[in-house]
Amino acid sequence: MSLARSSRSRQSATPRKAARKTAKAAQAAQAEPGPDTGHRRDLLEAMLRIRRFEERCVELYSATKIRGFVHLYIGEEAVAVGVNEALTPEDAVVATYREHGHALARGITAEAVMAEMYGRATGCSGGRGGSMHLFDAGRRFYGGNAIVAGGLPLAAGLALADRMRGLNRVTCCFFGDGAFAEGEFHETANLAALWNLPLLLVCENNLYAMGTALERHQAQTDLAMRATSYGMVAWSVDGMDVEAVEQAARRAVEGIRTGTGPHFLELRTYRFRAHSMYDPDRYRAKAEIERWKSRDPITLLTDRLRKSGAPVDKDIARIERRITAEIDHAVEAAEQAPQEPVETLLRHVTSAPAEAVT
Repeated sequence: MSLARSSRSRQSATPRKAARKTAKAAQAAQAEPGPDTGHRRDLLEAMLRIRRFEERCVELYSATKIRGFVHLYIGEEAVAVGVNEALTPEDAVVATYREHGHALARGITAEAVMAEMYGRATGCSGGRGGSMHLFDAGRRFYGGNAIVAGGLPLAAGLALADRMRGLNRVTCCFFGDGAFAEGEFHETANLAALWNLPLLLVCENNLYAMGTALERHQAQTDLAMRATSYGMVAWSVDGMDVEAVEQAARRAVEGIRTGTGPHFLELRTYRFRAHSMYDPDRYRAKAEIERWKSRDPITLLTDRLRKSGAPVDKDIARIERRITAEIDHAVEAAEQAPQEPVETLLRHVTSAPAEAVT
């Protein structure tokens, strides 16, 4: 009898202990963020840095502090941040004229980018490039290219050079859906596949080539499927989900490094602002813009963090303060930075006469 009671007692105690352990584990999990929470915070901060930088550029452009053409990256932050997470400092990046986000995600400082926006000598391109020509060879960031699809052949050349030198590097080239209408894309895709180049082609499909909707300039709008016709691995990804972008980019980069040739990612995204600061944006329905804003990449990740139990609001407040101070400093430094002296204006424009080799 006592043995039976003892047995029943042990049986009843075991579930209670298990329940207590489960409760403690749940409390610990809630008190200590999961393994992905810290990384998600980093992704959120990177996207917020781009968003706040671009918003400040709007203010400065309106105040005529920044001049010339300015193409904002607001809405597409998940693309630059997610893809750059999959790259190493040894890899190369070639961007489009909408490249503020790419540059910041690559690690170029807000101070260097803002000085370039102001056209100051301390800018990452020495004040010579401005908004569309950000450049930093030390970080292997090769533009900023103002010509649609113009960066694609350059990226192929960088990838070819790395392969010929036996370096296990990846060259990543960003471009818009409008590049599909240019011969440079098809020439680059063909040679990259033919020569098995370590090239990651990232199409930021925001549905509009300047003011022309995708279905008005492409007979086949499944861009990933078209890329497969060149014999490369290609697939489409939700470009508003930074974690989905990062996962896809890591998969592509891993494939490239193992020698499976170029990969193509179609990242379906959307720019919340007009094509450029000059654009009246009369070609898009307001309802369409609002529909895409409901999938703001920053909001999507913030909501995901909240659902995980992380103290998001405190984190965001701290991140926002840090970013505001960073951008304030960048603006102040840019306004105090010197213009390039007139006597050096021909630097990097002309070269010394070549000497004949005898």
